[in-house]
Amino acid sequence: MPKTALLSLKGEKIKDIKLDDNVWGITPNDQVVYEHINLIMANTRQGSHSVKNRSEVSGGGRKPWRQKGTGNARQGSTRAPHWVGGGVVFGPSSNRNYTKKMNKKERRLALKSALTYKANDKEIVLIEKFEIQTNKTRDMLKLLEGLNLKGKLLIVTTELSENVILATRNIANIKLVLANELNTYDVLYCDKLVITEDALKYVEEVLK
Repeated sequence: MPKTALLSLKGEKIKDIKLDDNVWGITPNDQVVYEHINLIMANTRQGSHSVKNRSEVSGGGRKPWRQKGTGNARQGSTRAPHWVGGGVVFGPSSNRNYTKKMNKKERRLALKSALTYKANDKEIVLIEKFEIQTNKTRDMLKLLEGLNLKGKLLIVTTELSENVILATRNIANIKLVLANELNTYDVLYCDKLVITEDALKYVEEVLK
């Protein structure tokens, strides 16, 4: 059973916490992780790309020259696809839907696999609680420096105070999520997973 140290906001060790093997110590399934990452990225696509076909391009109503006698190939419109400025054939449409689906068991397996990788790589920082008395960015930077946290951070907690939100929103490498919003992509993207004790209990209760 993996263990991790529970730290105070000053970076002092309080005690060791045993992590649930059913969440943090499984055999990772890379294929499910790959499919879940694909799903998350596909579902965030707007799908707003669109081109005009020959019926939507303005102009081209008049036949460019008469049918016979010019020596040119017969043409019916200057907005045909082979003309410069003409419509596009088989181009992307805003009607396309990129969303994908995945079973709940597979989603949980992907998330547990990602959490297991973090546990194996010692990239989990467990803190007693995550709060700050002011909403100043410099105070948040001092707090993170005291915990020796650098790089891309994913901070997971059960509740977000206004001070925490305001103090972190101007720091580019920090993402705040609630425990019930934790997902595979965010876990794998971050360098360190910073999670509170309450959030840890919630995640283990939901996923085990």
